[in-house]
Amino acid sequence: MTARVLVVDDILPNVKLLEAKLSGEYFDVLTATSGAEGIQKAETMSPDIILLDVMMPGMDGFETCQRLKANPATAHIPVVMVTALTDATDRVRGLESGADDFLSKPVNDVALMARVRSLVRLKMTVDEWRIRENTANQFGFVGNKGTFLAEPSEKARVMVIEDKSFESDKFVETLKRDEDSVMAVRTGEQAIALAQQNDFDIITVSLNLAGEDGLRLCSHLRSNERTRAVPLLMVGEEGDMKRIAQGLEIGAHDYILRPVDRNELLARVRTQIRRKRYQDRLRSNYETSLSLALTDSLTGLFNRRYLMVHLEKLIKKNAESNKSMCVLMLDIDHFKKINDTHGHQVGDEVLKVFADRVAQRLRSFDLVARLGGEEFVVVLPDISLDMAMQVAERLRLGIAREPFKTSSPHGPVPVSVSIGATLLIGEDVKVEAALARADDELYRAKEGGRNRVYFSGTGLVNPDAAAATAPEGDAADPAKRIV
Repeated sequence: MTARVLVVDDILPNVKLLEAKLSGEYFDVLTATSGAEGIQKAETMSPDIILLDVMMPGMDGFETCQRLKANPATAHIPVVMVTALTDATDRVRGLESGADDFLSKPVNDVALMARVRSLVRLKMTVDEWRIRENTANQFGFVGNKGTFLAEPSEKARVMVIEDKSFESDKFVETLKRDEDSVMAVRTGEQAIALAQQNDFDIITVSLNLAGEDGLRLCSHLRSNERTRAVPLLMVGEEGDMKRIAQGLEIGAHDYILRPVDRNELLARVRTQIRRKRYQDRLRSNYETSLSLALTDSLTGLFNRRYLMVHLEKLIKKNAESNKSMCVLMLDIDHFKKINDTHGHQVGDEVLKVFADRVAQRLRSFDLVARLGGEEFVVVLPDISLDMAMQVAERLRLGIAREPFKTSSPHGPVPVSVSIGATLLIGEDVKVEAALARADDELYRAKEGGRNRVYFSGTGLVNPDAAAATAPEGDAADPAKRIV
């Protein structure tokens, strides 16, 4: 893995030493000799991670980190403080300033490289969601602003995997300061079972479980669908650094060494919870915006944008398999008159009821979309001509047989629909051409008196022939579900 690393330290030999070590691992190294220069380069050169000294003249590392994390342009860049300070209070202060880790000099090279790679991977994941959210915002959806530090860290759901009672009790007691809901287990088997029944914001894993391989447990949790995105905080001893480095490589998010300082534990857990909630928010914003971008806000059906892309894929798949697929174009008859007579609110209600009636009468894998205005498109994959005619005719009957209940003071509104259709038999045609063929038949249906179905190459569908099929509600045949 390659990445761009920014080293910020006022002592040149320290800079050169880190630069040599990182370059030897094929990282692209940038350097700065002051906090101000580090901030400037972080803003303009977009590093993937920052290694930051604490004891610098003028602006020290704590203030530099705080400024980096307060700036939305640099807040997502992981920061590792590398310093001669060794006191737990300093580590906690660094973590509370927004740093992702706090490594004391002399730095363990194995731990340093594993930490850099781990944080770069995490950043790449967050960057992907940030890019997706920015793209989605171009569709007009604006997500929540702010950085991960603005996310709440309290009332989290935590699982503690620890077989030493005094350590487990210490974790539970400490984490409850933040009103966390903490579940403690003693074995990996208990942890896996609990994880299948609950969603957690973070899991702490002891690497020193008696008779168990804590790393193998971490690997299992990272590969399990239910816990794949849950941050893992490893708990180990000073002599476990090689195993901790392996844990970071396989996807654990952080670690803490025994004897565990309560404040450091809280600081590290809070950081991971905030990051998870930030990433969850990015994902939620993206999924919401994607839904808004691809669905019609009034009817809840897919919109034209989705129809054009998905229909193209369906046509190609249909051509490759040499199967038959039907495209129906539906247009509500005299919709302008409905609006003029009853008002636009009732017109919107008619569109909603119409969409529901059509969608409820289709198979789960059929596609229905609102093309625009009072025009809709239905795509019926893998269907014969006779069955497609039955489906189209039954859709027409399902609309016309019962007036629409709306808020109109004039009572239920009579509605009918004209339908034009074309059957594609293994044809690899353009989406526009397929829709145009169906639209031509729709024009014929309207010219022919409305409230009827026309198929290309066949003409008017005989209602009596379609009515001669199985009774309503018979779900054994896909077409018989369309009533």
